[in-house]
Amino acid sequence: MNCIVVDDEPMAREVIKGLIENRSELKFIKDFSSAFRAKEFLEHHDVDLIFLDIEMAGLNGLKFAQSVPDHTFIIFTTAYRDYAVESYALNAVDYLLKPIFAERFEKAVNKALSLYKLLLRKDTDTSGKKRNFLFVKADRKYYKIVFDKILFIRGMKDYSIIYSGTEKIITLLNLKTLHKQLPDEKFLRVSKSHIINEAAVDAFDNKTIYIREYEIPIGKVYQDDFYKYYIDKEI
Repeated sequence: MNCIVVDDEPMAREVIKGLIENRSELKFIKDFSSAFRAKEFLEHHDVDLIFLDIEMAGLNGLKFAQSVPDHTFIIFTTAYRDYAVESYALNAVDYLLKPIFAERFEKAVNKALSLYKLLLRKDTDTSGKKRNFLFVKADRKYYKIVFDKILFIRGMKDYSIIYSGTEKIITLLNLKTLHKQLPDEKFLRVSKSHIINEAAVDAFDNKTIYIREYEIPIGKVYQDDFYKYYIDKEI
């Protein structure tokens, strides 16, 4: 998991960095003394886990957490107990009180790793079979999405909409992140803003894919791959 540390105390950043580097499953990327700078970094980089202080000048940790993408997990690190309820309302993985001890840190990291494996990885179940679903976070809940029920996914600027039969689920996961979680043999990127379930396609022409009542444009960059995909499948 790629990790960043956001804390205005240099010593606190160093302590957490050291703890991160002791875990082989974690990769320390960068630390920030300001939530504003961390926010800018997140706009251009994928981060799996943030160790986030709360009491910081300018933008505090709780406000910053509200803008963090749903696929990025948060462990709050603070000297104050008073924010525990608010932090869990933001679906934080854990809440570490300073000074942070290694044993307590390990417990929090293990929780984050368990969620990461469950929610964000293409994985196999204990029988060795590929999973036929994923979980996505929306409205502060995790929803189970069965691959075969997905019609298509539309990516917007700051979120994605998963069309599943009569249901639409809006998640802050971006289209690139979602695509990584989908089986390649079932799903195809057909434009900058769309991923389709190939089994859901009712018809298509030179420029448009028809899925039920929806018309999905085929992006010029994706046209060759789209037609090759269907020709190879003898459709």
